[in-house]
Amino acid sequence: MTLTVTPCTDRTSWDETVKRLGGHPLQLWGWGELKSAHRWSAERVLVTDEVGEVVGAAQLLTRALPGPLGGFVYAPRGPVLARDPEDALRPAQRPAPAEVADAIADYVHGSRRAVAVSIEPDENAGEFPLGSPWREAKTTVLPARTLILDLTRTEDELMADMSKKHRQYVRKSGREESLEIRPVETIEQLDECLEVYHATSERADFGLHEDSYYRDAFTMLGDDSPVWASYVDGKPVAFLFMAKSDRTAFELYGGMSEEGQRLRANYALKWHVIREMKRLGITRYDFGGLINDGVTTFKTGFASHENLLSGTWDRPGPGYKIWTEGLPLAKKIVRGLRRG
Repeated sequence: MTLTVTPCTDRTSWDETVKRLGGHPLQLWGWGELKSAHRWSAERVLVTDEVGEVVGAAQLLTRALPGPLGGFVYAPRGPVLARDPEDALRPAQRPAPAEVADAIADYVHGSRRAVAVSIEPDENAGEFPLGSPWREAKTTVLPARTLILDLTRTEDELMADMSKKHRQYVRKSGREESLEIRPVETIEQLDECLEVYHATSERADFGLHEDSYYRDAFTMLGDDSPVWASYVDGKPVAFLFMAKSDRTAFELYGGMSEEGQRLRANYALKWHVIREMKRLGITRYDFGGLINDGVTTFKTGFASHENLLSGTWDRPGPGYKIWTEGLPLAKKIVRGLRRG
């Protein structure tokens, strides 16, 4: 099948396409706009077949690298594939996932110098088969191991799948009269949540972006990046910062104060957000990765299973060996990628 790759420069058209095809929220225009404001550049491309039907799409983020390396090109949770049962194409008419990935990589390598085109399909392991010259990356960007809830299940079914302790804590914290859960609607309210995030970072010893990054995410993604918080006496004690498309809700950031810990506010808050996403008709709730820490222990109590996605795959370009074998700056950049 002959595929054509062309840029898309219209935000409305792009987001409609990503959502129609069931794409991930990190493929939405606003996420690329956010990254473009913070040391990246973004390009969106559509993949069409011989009759002009869209069979795939990818938001490509580029980070400039020193000297002859050119840039690192990355599609977070992409490419998006035309697989939605409601789209115009029948399965037999659709190209294989690898064909779409190859067309995108050929487009990139044919138009610029890139040390690698790195894709991260939002598909289960084994469902996006790639062969040479693609290579599974030694260092992933977003974790392939995660937990995804099926929101087509009933609330009773979702609750029954939690650990016994989680069910108890969700119910107990939900009955706590001092806790009020509500949306975060203004930058001023977000800044109060960021104070909680700073305290969480210091307590748990992890790094953060500058505050302007989170403010930009809140404004640039707009309705596609809702935030909820648990309040006590008008002050947030826990918050959860999401990104969503029509199909997938994805956890971006969250934090909790010591008061929130005492009240176990994060249990009731997360359950509230899960229910809100289900109410909107979203069918997948992705906990944003599992990396063997205390937060992972908390997340895994919400279901009796885990998910393993396809992981991160590289299509090498000139300088790839330098990139993968220890260039200190490259390692620093990858660590920065993993923080979002």
